[in-house]
Amino acid sequence: MRTFFGHPRGLATLFCTEMWERFSWYGLRAILATFMAASPAQQGLGMSEQTAQAVVGVYGALIYLVALPGGWVADRILGARRAVFWGGLVIMCGHISMAVPVGGSFFVWLGLLLIISGTGLLKPNISVMVGRLYRDADDGRRDAGFSLFYLGINLGAFFAPLVVGWLAADGRWHLGFGAAAVGMALGLVQYVLGRKGLPDQGPGMPLSAPERARAVRIVSFAVAVTVVAMAVWVATGTFSISAFTLVVTVVVLAVPVAYFCYVMLGSHELTEDERLRMKAYIWLFAAAAVFWMIFDLAPSKLLFFAQNNTDLSLFGFRVEAAATQSINPVFIMILAPVFAALWVRLGTRVSTPQKFAFALLMAGLSFVVMATAARLAESGRVSVWWLVPVYLIQVFGELSLSPVGLSVTSKLAPRAFKGQMLGVWFIATSVGDAVGGQTGRLSGVLSEPAYYLLLAAVALAAGAVLLVAARRLRALMAEHPVPMR
Repeated sequence: MRTFFGHPRGLATLFCTEMWERFSWYGLRAILATFMAASPAQQGLGMSEQTAQAVVGVYGALIYLVALPGGWVADRILGARRAVFWGGLVIMCGHISMAVPVGGSFFVWLGLLLIISGTGLLKPNISVMVGRLYRDADDGRRDAGFSLFYLGINLGAFFAPLVVGWLAADGRWHLGFGAAAVGMALGLVQYVLGRKGLPDQGPGMPLSAPERARAVRIVSFAVAVTVVAMAVWVATGTFSISAFTLVVTVVVLAVPVAYFCYVMLGSHELTEDERLRMKAYIWLFAAAAVFWMIFDLAPSKLLFFAQNNTDLSLFGFRVEAAATQSINPVFIMILAPVFAALWVRLGTRVSTPQKFAFALLMAGLSFVVMATAARLAESGRVSVWWLVPVYLIQVFGELSLSPVGLSVTSKLAPRAFKGQMLGVWFIATSVGDAVGGQTGRLSGVLSEPAYYLLLAAVALAAGAVLLVAARRLRALMAEHPVPMR
């Protein structure tokens, strides 16, 4: 029987599919903000950098937010295998729409909407399929399989900004968008050719006829209300892209507030221990949102800094600003095994709240470095190498928070909400992205160094608070309990 590095052959299919999907995602992300801020003479949309930052923020927020309904569609209607295929097809159509070389922004907004919708189907369900390749007893091999799978993610994330950024240089934006479409198409071809090696499971809990009719009514009503509300808003003459991003941010913020109120204020037969653990989890959720608020400014605020304020030369070669987005995945691939071994070695001596606090401190420190670079840039362009320690420090934080967060979410989830909580974890990223996008408005009242220092202060203060509360949170979580005072 043919295998893939000792793993089921289906892993090769999912590895390549995800690698190319991430190529398309990170490729678009690496040029989206600069495309939107470029003048019409440069074939861009002519937005202000602040508005472009807000758009990229809500785009990232919606990508993570739709993972919840995407998982539901797979569980109740399509099944994971078909959901991944249709998701990839919709993503490809979105990139093709953005690559249409015509003036105006209609095809851009249509493309982004399609990419958001398709990613909601593909992203949460392809990881589910990786897990289904292994029997329950194969825990060790499953962990190694996921490690290979995440290698594919980072390979796509590394090459995409280099290739797409180069193709999109000098106003060739639609060529860059086309490259992202080709990447997703290659992933789909690989997926279809390798489908025989994938688990063929339909929806786990298919909708009954009454449930299907009810779902159609709810979705139709929601779409109709949204369309009417948008039409009325546009008719009033007060609609703007900037205002729209602010409304979306408010909606994104309302989702976790409503969800946690629903969980904590309803009975749901939660035990007292489960309620205590959820209280601790809300702290961790908020900490993660602050971390992602800073970390996911890479494809907007930091990208603009690279373009406007740095000498884009690495090892004597001229690079595009988009290429700086490849720095993070390089460090991830190098340091992920180191951190994995470190957590094993430290064992129970470092608690989850302490890891989250460390991540926040690293995020804050990275923006202290950015503030220094911004101060120097006031006198002229600085070396692009200033961004290297920024991304390195942020990776220290990412590897302390992201994988740990997935694990602790599963651990702290009440029994009644086990299936939902992993989706809720991704909403923390959604909140961080949306709020981070809105911080661009501060550029109108703050200097660049002051902007970075303010966000650094927020992260450092949040990290300090979490460190102080770590002992109590550890007890609430029942994570190697310690006496509470």
